[in-house]
Amino acid sequence: MTSFEHLPKVRADYDAMAQAYAAFIGDAFTGSPLNHVLVQTFADLVLRAGGGPVADVGCGPGHVTAYLRDRGVDAFGIDLSPQLLAAARAANPGLRFDVGDMGALDVATGSLAGVLANYSTIHTPPDVLPAVLGELSRVLAPRGYLLVSFQALADAEGAAEAFAHKVSPAWRYSADHVVSLLGQTGIDEVARLTISPREDSVRGFPQAHVLTRKAAD
Repeated sequence: MTSFEHLPKVRADYDAMAQAYAAFIGDAFTGSPLNHVLVQTFADLVLRAGGGPVADVGCGPGHVTAYLRDRGVDAFGIDLSPQLLAAARAANPGLRFDVGDMGALDVATGSLAGVLANYSTIHTPPDVLPAVLGELSRVLAPRGYLLVSFQALADAEGAAEAFAHKVSPAWRYSADHVVSLLGQTGIDEVARLTISPREDSVRGFPQAHVLTRKAAD
């Protein structure tokens, strides 16, 4: 049985750091085009396919949810931390934000045109990751798009490695490993952006942005 024992700590850690985290993360996202180039592409593809509701899962203070909304996407946010969601609602009146766990979403099966997980899977332990990715697949409609971004491993042969995160325990994953797990749920890779570790002045990690699409029924 998969254990989700990490969730109370992640929630408490982000609740405690919510104001400080909200103060910098939005600028960090918008400050570099590489951070959102595939988010823009994701938005364009969802709209071109006819639109529909899109969940920003692990939305934090709502900066990516607002970015999607500003580009015409019917986006709403889900996060584990009530304090982060309070910041999200204060900064983005009119947008919907729900408390939720990405491993057990209160969302109907096959109901979403898109799902985005922008650096929100990193607090998921390796034994739990397959179940979380399976849940993201469950809520996605056939031909719907999923974009997952995360700190990545440089070694394509590896799978996962813990790293010191400023807020809560975290793991970085091989992009190939994530794609393989998604493939087991019926989701196929469309495109991938890997940002060089030289661009990460804090840890020197590669950053992976993996754009995928669920197979048709």
